[in-house]
Amino acid sequence: MCLLLCVQVDVCGYPLSIFFIVVNEFCERFSYYGMRAVLVLYFRYFLKWDDDLATSIYHTFIALCYLTPILGAIVADSWLGKFKTIVYLSIVYTVGQVVMAVSAIHDITDTDRDGTPDNMTFHVAMSMVGLFLIALGTGGIKPCVAAFGGDQFEDHQEKQRSTFFSIFYLSINAGSLLSTVITPILRGQECGIHSQQKCYPLAFGVPAALMVVALIVFIMGSGMYNKTAPKGNIMLEVCKCIGFAIKNRFRHRSKTFPKREHWMDWADEKYDKLLVAQVKMVLKVLFLYIPLPMFWTLFDQQGSRWTLQATTMDGNFVRTVNPILILALVPIMDSLVYPLIKKCHLNFTPLKRMTVGMLIAALAFVAAALLQLQIDVSMYIYTHTYTPHTHTPPTHIHPPHTYTLLQLQIDVMLPTVLLVVRVWVLNWSMSYPSKVFLTCCFALSYRRFVNALGSPLNVTLGVGDIAPLSVSNYSLVPQGKAEFTIMNRGGASCLYSKELGFGSAFTLVIPSTFNIGSPDVVEDIKPNTIHMGWQIPQYFLMTAGEVVFSVTGLEFSYSQAPSNMKSVLQAGWLFTVAVGNIIVLIVAEAAQLPDQWAEYILFASLLVVVCIVFAVMSYFYTYTDPAEIEAQFRQPEHEPEEKKRDRVEMERKDSDCSKSSKGSDKKKRDSVVEQHNQDVKQSKM
Repeated sequence: MCLLLCVQVDVCGYPLSIFFIVVNEFCERFSYYGMRAVLVLYFRYFLKWDDDLATSIYHTFIALCYLTPILGAIVADSWLGKFKTIVYLSIVYTVGQVVMAVSAIHDITDTDRDGTPDNMTFHVAMSMVGLFLIALGTGGIKPCVAAFGGDQFEDHQEKQRSTFFSIFYLSINAGSLLSTVITPILRGQECGIHSQQKCYPLAFGVPAALMVVALIVFIMGSGMYNKTAPKGNIMLEVCKCIGFAIKNRFRHRSKTFPKREHWMDWADEKYDKLLVAQVKMVLKVLFLYIPLPMFWTLFDQQGSRWTLQATTMDGNFVRTVNPILILALVPIMDSLVYPLIKKCHLNFTPLKRMTVGMLIAALAFVAAALLQLQIDVSMYIYTHTYTPHTHTPPTHIHPPHTYTLLQLQIDVMLPTVLLVVRVWVLNWSMSYPSKVFLTCCFALSYRRFVNALGSPLNVTLGVGDIAPLSVSNYSLVPQGKAEFTIMNRGGASCLYSKELGFGSAFTLVIPSTFNIGSPDVVEDIKPNTIHMGWQIPQYFLMTAGEVVFSVTGLEFSYSQAPSNMKSVLQAGWLFTVAVGNIIVLIVAEAAQLPDQWAEYILFASLLVVVCIVFAVMSYFYTYTDPAEIEAQFRQPEHEPEEKKRDRVEMERKDSDCSKSSKGSDKKKRDSVVEQHNQDVKQSKM
């Protein structure tokens, strides 16, 4: 029933108001997943955090996003109602997205205009505030929007309501798919006032704009919504019921009180037996949720570890594979795989499906580990035996008897080439002092020149002037063919070009002859030829695991939940996602493994162990029909009398215990009274 004034308008049998809700959800999901798609790269390359810190903050943020739905559900059901909760928290959400976009503008603190922020603390603080507001907003509205959409339908529109939820889920995946394609492209653009850098402000700004659109669209439909007033939160009622049962059991822990079939039965004295039975069913399912966070521990690393893995590979980013595969695999599983298994007369229950889904996710991490091993091999720095007649130092310097090559630094950045700084240590004869020269190094985004000539040189493409016998500063070189014009003070120039493969590094010395038509070039690191497409198998396995595990898990939870407590199990399901992300932080920090492939194997092994535990728990689980159980307790015969009899019995036993604790004076007084009664009886006889 519409408790507030609204105008119900139907279009093709559907309330017009749901179209505003679907558009709102599409824009909000675009905003969230678009920001998340480049978040770990923002940590890594803008804030200059290392991989471990970037991963830790990323998963902390995800965990917070899945903890706040509990708060949003309580606020909506107990205080503000769904509509106001969505509006107010969407405003918080929008502010958070705008703050994130502002935090990514490097020109704000780039006082020396060199392209690097001079006050990184400001950007870190702004981004943390923005992420907190986003987590509060997106988590707070998560349990409200879908339920608010369901409230728009009347009782006779069950078919339309079911179709709405399908369209609602489709809008989520459509927003996710488009954002994971578009946002990385926006990040790849270059922007800035004083210097051109990767355009994180645009990558965060567009999701912020979409969140503004989502808020405006949702408010536009205000006059058409069916807004039900808050009527108390069932989660609070469940918590109170459980708390009373525990407290009452502790108070009556003496052996004088008879045991009860279930510890929740100790809540019968205060709460309706139907509610107690419903809580029992919920707790039974929540117990099965205990091992589930480990699946999300692996699943959500697609946005952290797998993204960082992609930065060491060649090609375009492939995270868009996940939403595409979801849209493809869900109908394939429902219409082909599951019916085929059923025809084979295999009892593939929901809990067995979830077990298989967890094993598939573990296989995805094994595939990621195997790929990481190949990446590590491709990034191996080839060492060469240098001899004076094959790789001579500058000709104007007397040749040394021996020399060696030492590696100083390695840095990996996308989409540039691996940067390797190498040092020539020249070991002169006893009549000459030792000297050290730096060779030029090309990397995907950096290159360096060494001027071995006796006069200054100028090199184009941002290298600038190089003093005699010195090394240039680093400057960015994009992947592909690079051409450098080298000029001396006399006006002479020469052109040098080199095809820079992704991940490659080579050494070049500008000789004293100023003739580099055929320079002595050593390929220190071969180009990284492992394409990002090799991540598709692990994404396919993870997505298949998600479809089998997550979709089935939600279906199982819905079928085993009481009619009025489905939101409680939904909150419990989201809580497992939050715990899973917290486990990433704990395991990654505790393990401290030197090799990334070993960490992948560790997580896969942990999931296999948890999967075995879950399989054992599932074996002992008995499926129930909540509707049938609820129907039994809705029959009122004998229930009030039973509850009254139980309460009287409990009070009698409490009274007996109280009497047994009286002092000796009381006992004597009772004895005197009893003797007096006997005397009276005898006198009457």
